[in-house]
Amino acid sequence: MNSGNIIKEEKLEKKESINVFDNLKSDYFLRKIFDYIKDYNKLKILNYNKKIQKRINLNINNYKEYSQLYSNIEIELKLVGNKYGDFIHILEENKKYYHIYFDNSKEEIKRYHINKNEKVKTIKIIINHQVKDLNSLFVNCKCINSIFFKKFSRNNITNMAGMFFGCTSLKELNLTNFNIINVTNMNSMFFGCTSLKELNLSNFNTNKVEDMRCMFAGCSSIKKLNLSNFDITNLEYMGHIFEGCSSLSEIEMSDDMKKKGWFSEELSKELKKKSRFKSKKLILYFIFIYFFYLFIKYFKLYI
Repeated sequence: MNSGNIIKEEKLEKKESINVFDNLKSDYFLRKIFDYIKDYNKLKILNYNKKIQKRINLNINNYKEYSQLYSNIEIELKLVGNKYGDFIHILEENKKYYHIYFDNSKEEIKRYHINKNEKVKTIKIIINHQVKDLNSLFVNCKCINSIFFKKFSRNNITNMAGMFFGCTSLKELNLTNFNIINVTNMNSMFFGCTSLKELNLSNFNTNKVEDMRCMFAGCSSIKKLNLSNFDITNLEYMGHIFEGCSSLSEIEMSDDMKKKGWFSEELSKELKKKSRFKSKKLILYFIFIYFFYLFIKYFKLYI
């Protein structure tokens, strides 16, 4: 059935089921229907809107599948007051899919950096469904203090490598609404987030992730990690995952992680480094005290 037939179907009394996803990309009218009922709370509209039902017989499962694939991502950023520069990294060919607003303004901003002396406190970013790759999204964005993913229900994202790489001022990261069901690459995802003290990833479904190398490397302030939902069935690479996590003292692991022991080995390596570092500091401290004692002792003799 082609799109012309679908549009004419309004005149027919008989309802016909169609393959929603075969027509979505080519049929403008169908896309408009989905845009109209994008909010889950409006699903009930299908029960009484005869105009829509004459054109398309849509079941709720199909609708949810569509929503998870094509809904927008909405992000709220809070900035460090005394810093400026890039607040998001956007590949030029994808720029048209990013919509940016400063401080609750309804006017869209066409750039992704803060100028010197510009007083911006919060930024809202909306990303259209065409973007499938969030690789290096906030790479080296040192002016961000807080990131909150207010809306992230779709599941077509596959790459999050280096997503928060080098966000050295980032202190709060809310990933409660994250959907990572099809993500395969998390290499260096949080690399160098030196101000981040706690990270709760208990909602992460990592079943398809293959690469977690250096995922938390350089997170020198992080004390607590919740990885209790991690599924590492398909994981192939995870070297140096906790490299440089010198403050890490508490980590919740899933049963799957405990069984395989890979993460425990990496963590024990890091803890040994931490222990050696503390021992060196302690030795240096006693050496300093000893030489200070000798200095005072001989200094008194010469007085």
